[in-house]
This record gives sequence, C-alpha cells and structure tokens, in this order.
Amino acid sequence: MTLPKNKTPNCNVPAIWQEYKEALYRYIVKRVKDNTIAEDILQEVLLKVYGFCLSKSGVQNLKSWLFQIAQNTIADYYRKNKNTISEEYIEEQVVEQEDNAAFLEAQQYILPMLAFLPEEYATPLKMYDIDNKKQADIARELNLTLSATKSRIQRARQLLKAEFITCCRFETDKQGNLISFQIKASCEPLQNLKKQIEK
Repeated sequence: MTLPKNKTPNCNVPAIWQEYKEALYRYIVKRVKDNTIAEDILQEVLLKVYGFCLSKSGVQNLKSWLFQIAQNTIADYYRKNKNTISEEYIEEQVVEQEDNAAFLEAQQYILPMLAFLPEEYATPLKMYDIDNKKQADIARELNLTLSATKSRIQRARQLLKAEFITCCRFETDKQGNLISFQIKASCEPLQNLKKQIEK
C-alpha cells in the first residue's frame, strides 16, 4: 500500500502488522469459514489501521484495538452480504461481546468501581444492571418510590461513567463500540486490583 504524499503514520504499522497479522487472520477465518474472504477482510483491517495511524497518535491498548477493528470489519462484511447469509448466522457471528477483549477487560472493573460511588447510588445500580432486578422490586426492597429508584439508577450511571473517565483511558469507534481500555497509572485502587487479577 502506498501512503499519501506528505503523510507518515503515527504508529509503526509494518511492525504492528508483523506481530499480529497471523493471530488476526486466525481470528477472522474462524468466523467467516472461508480463506479467501478472510484474506479480503484482513486487507480491509490493514487499510483501517493505516488510516487510523495517519490521523491519530496511536492507541493505549494495541491488541484490544486491533482485534476490535477486525471484529467490526467482520460485522461490516456480514451486513453487506446478509442476503446470502442467514440472519441467525449473522447474529451469532457479529454480536460477540465475549470476543471483545477491551469490553471483557473493562467489565472486570465495573463491580469494584461501584464501590467508589455513594451506597445510595451504587446499590440500586448493582441490583438493576448486574442482578437484573426489576425497578419496581428494587424500589420495594430499598423502601423507595419508583421515581426515586429510576432517578438514583440514572445518577449512578453518570457517576460511574465519571469514575471510568477519571481512572481509565478508553477509545470507541464511530458506532460507540469499545476498542481500547487501559487503567491510568494515577488510579491506584484499580492498579492494585489489576495486579491481583493478573496473578
């Protein structure tokens, strides 16, 4: 691929590609079940990586970012070719949060970060988003009105998002999908938790 004149990538694409190309290919071919299609998608991923590196200064979590680009490119392929592929197969292959490394990494810290919030907000949010309880049941258990319960859940989400912004660096694509996640060095509680998780 020829780079546009007067432009050089802000990240070392050849080195990145050398390190991750084979793993990305295996990831893609496992999902599309066709070597030729996998090669085509791999080339699209390379083009996207070049484009991103030309326009931005790089990413914090390279591996998560690369595999999320691959996942999004596979999703694009299935959307374009949905007339020849069953909807069930598209759903199975495209909606794969379990394969989103950045999402999985971030998910590990949701519960610990709830501890950063005041209990009056953390408790209803945990009950609703994690324990999957109905808001009416939460209101009864916490002796709150339904309106107050909804308000606290919304406020808790805002506070949790603020904590993530304070403690973490993350990037999303145009569709809002998480493609990169990293804990800031300044966030000591999560850094300590990360060490425990990685043991």
